[in-house]
Amino acid sequence: MIRMTGVKKAFGDNRVLQGMDLHIPRGSSMVIIGGSGTGKSVALKCILGLIQPDAGTIMVDGKPAGKGDRDAFLARFGMLFQGGALFDSLPVWQNVAFRLLRGSLARPQDEAREVAIEKLRRVGLKPEVADLLPAELSGGMQKRVGLARAIAAEPEIIFFDEPTTGLDPIMAGVINDLIREIVTEMGATAMTITHDMTSVRAIADNVAMLHDGVIQWTGPVADMDNSGDPYLDQFIHGRAEGPIEAVR
Repeated sequence: MIRMTGVKKAFGDNRVLQGMDLHIPRGSSMVIIGGSGTGKSVALKCILGLIQPDAGTIMVDGKPAGKGDRDAFLARFGMLFQGGALFDSLPVWQNVAFRLLRGSLARPQDEAREVAIEKLRRVGLKPEVADLLPAELSGGMQKRVGLARAIAAEPEIIFFDEPTTGLDPIMAGVINDLIREIVTEMGATAMTITHDMTSVRAIADNVAMLHDGVIQWTGPVADMDNSGDPYLDQFIHGRAEGPIEAVR
């Protein structure tokens, strides 16, 4: 579904992506791991066309990413943002139905509200939550609302940016289970960025290790612990010593 070949991106003298190659099969769940500042979010933004790469190609479903009808292209994606990114002035149901109330996917308000309540139920939230404001919700509930919004328009591809950041271990486990269940039910292609190795093991079909602007290792999650790759081994075990230099 997504193929990146030789993708490069620099910001001035900072060369973030230096020839990134990545293949995400249709209907699979790919998790990209790597230290902070290694380019994971830049890669995601390049796929969406929010950032233009300096070199290389990005194909989505066999076609160049972002070419043609921009609105139709973006309609294929759902996104769970790291910080939730809920609109604090809108009630929960309008946050969930945000895309369904605007643009080419616009539906009547009553219908959009029904979809929002259905998606809230799917992530374990009761209908009465729909009319609350985001500030009235806990962090875990806000993350669930963000997940409901990500799936509201039944996207083919869903991006998850640090989905468990700021959550306690129990709520993180709940979110991981929801993501896995929903992606499987929808048959969606998923790409997740995370530092949380528990999330990696819960969500991933395949794992890619991004370091120094290239994919150092990629393979099935079951092969991760015996990869033989020193970069991956150091990262997943949190060792200070190894080829990845710790910033001191």
